[in-house]
Amino acid sequence: MRKKPEILAPAGDMEKLKMAVLYGADAVYLAGTSFGMRSFAGNFTAEELPLAVRFAHAHGVRVHATVNTMPRNGEIARLPEHLERLNDAGVDALILADLGAFTLAGKYAPRCERHVSTQQSVANYECARAWYELGAKRVVLARELTLQEIRELRARVPQELEIETFCHGAMCVSYSGRCLLSNYMTGRDSNRGACAQPCRYQYALMEEKRPGEFFPVFEDEKGTYIMNSRDMCMIDHLDDICDAGIDCIKIEGRAKSEYYAAIVTGAYRHVLDDVAADRPVDPVWRDEVEHVSHRRYSTGFYYGEPGQYTENSRYIRTWQICAVVTDCDEDGNAVLSLRNKFSAGDEVELVGPDCRPFTFTVPMMYDREGEALPNPRTPQTVFRMKLPKPVPPLSFVRHAVELSAKE
Repeated sequence: MRKKPEILAPAGDMEKLKMAVLYGADAVYLAGTSFGMRSFAGNFTAEELPLAVRFAHAHGVRVHATVNTMPRNGEIARLPEHLERLNDAGVDALILADLGAFTLAGKYAPRCERHVSTQQSVANYECARAWYELGAKRVVLARELTLQEIRELRARVPQELEIETFCHGAMCVSYSGRCLLSNYMTGRDSNRGACAQPCRYQYALMEEKRPGEFFPVFEDEKGTYIMNSRDMCMIDHLDDICDAGIDCIKIEGRAKSEYYAAIVTGAYRHVLDDVAADRPVDPVWRDEVEHVSHRRYSTGFYYGEPGQYTENSRYIRTWQICAVVTDCDEDGNAVLSLRNKFSAGDEVELVGPDCRPFTFTVPMMYDREGEALPNPRTPQTVFRMKLPKPVPPLSFVRHAVELSAKE
């Protein structure tokens, strides 16, 4: 069997954490309400954090907390208290970018491993060794490295130092996320968790003497691609990931939906297990990453420069969640919570934790009082439906739609 890396999944809030855990993550990464690089994710309050850790640990899943912003003078005095809170909550590892924060973590969170964030742009073995000598247990490598560079780095650093790389999700057009465009355009600091992603806006040109007249900026009839980045997807190449000696693969997406956290985590779990055991990969799991909202996929920098993509810059959204299963008995009698409109007679798919996707025709639905509900309309409506077979809670009902649009 090949070496099987850990799958580290995003947990932007408690619901996303539950999805990532139940759909097969080995570890999740989350943040408190400060010092994290995704300040617009739900994140975890001081009261929620211990509950999150307990839920993950009860399922054998580790918890990594991000403390990866670059604190200013006015913030750094609050950091020791935050680190102590993470330490006392039972967090397993801290993901750190600032050297001062890294040093403080060693003092105020002694039970937590210290992992060096991709924000530090670790791109060579000497840098990785230096962090190891300072006390790092793991380095999260810069996304700009090729597999060959990763193999060489792995061979030249102590085996005790773990290597983590990203395997799936959005790619930043700036070097390892070090970008000031959001700061200048919106006042939201990308290096303090508030990036507005202006690299994904559509732009027009205005001539000085023609105020109010906007001219499109384009390279061809389809638009401009100067800052157009595809999403990373390495699910077809997990054999190479395993063979490179990588200890952990990381899924980007703390600000994305609970459905994304579940489906992408589940897909990588099944494919990685097959690859590591030298079994044929079931193509249904590879197809699952096509069922979430995403930009066109690429393999990032793993096999060299990805090149400029000039087809389009829009998100692909061809599947929509209809409902989430909250309870289901052994006969398939299920209670569901509505997410988007659908009707009795529609053809839908159902997928769940360790539940292979299957298609069925929607039967009549009923409200809590037993009244027929052929086409529920109000989001979060609780209703009942007979499923073809029993499924676990937090399974998704979905259907195909044509919703390609920019986010």
